[in-house]
Parts: sequence; structure tokens; C-alpha cells
Amino acid sequence: MSSSQTFEWRVYFEDTDAGGVVYNANYLKFYERARTEFLRTLGFEQDDLLAQNIVFVVRNINIDFVKAARFNEILIVESNIVNLKKASLVFKQEIFTENNGQKVLVNNALVKVVCVNADSFIPTGIPADIIEKLNQ
Repeated sequence: MSSSQTFEWRVYFEDTDAGGVVYNANYLKFYERARTEFLRTLGFEQDDLLAQNIVFVVRNINIDFVKAARFNEILIVESNIVNLKKASLVFKQEIFTENNGQKVLVNNALVKVVCVNADSFIPTGIPADIIEKLNQ
């Protein structure tokens, strides 16, 4: 299963609060970007899926804030699919920084994403070509 991807981003000033610490809601953006890049590495662009009347929406997030990330740090976002069903999948996503060559956990989340019809927002099956790529 092609179920794991890693991406890196730098923390910009705009991501932080007045103290230079990543604002809590921005972790959701980092996770969203990683899931979009995850699809892109499989060969699927969000706008192409939308043209097929398909969108993936977040159904549930369970997030744990472990350590503060700070301005100018490099964040390593790991995304793994831990459950795949007909119309949904669950990602385990973790954000790390590095300290003296060691990965340090900053934040982790379980994110349930549902495939829906873009017009009705009614759940629909994940397209077969995406399932196929995930199972390779």
C-alpha cells in the first residue's frame, strides 16, 4: 500500500503568534497541505478531482499538541493511511522538528477524510484509480 509520505515546510512568521510560536489552528493547515501533497504524489490533483465532481472533506480530527513549534524551524510532516474504506480513509499524521539530528515530535493527529459528491456533499466511493494507487 502506498500509504506513507513525508513533506517538509519552514515555519514562517505568519504561522506564529506574537511569541513566535506556531498558532494552534495552523497545524490544521500543515496537515491539509500534507494530505494534498500526498494525493499529488499519487498523480491526483485536487482541481482534477473537482472536475470529476469529487472532493475529500474532513469528517473528524483528533489532535494532540505535544510541543511548541517555533518561527523558522523546519517541520517534517509524516502522513500515513491507517484505515481505508469504500468512501473514507483515516490518516495518522505527525509533525516533527529536528534537534541535533534527532526527530522530535511536535504534534500528531488522526484525521478521517470522506470522499463526497461535490454538488450534494453526500458520501460516494473513492474513485477506483485512487484505490488502485493506494494498494500498489
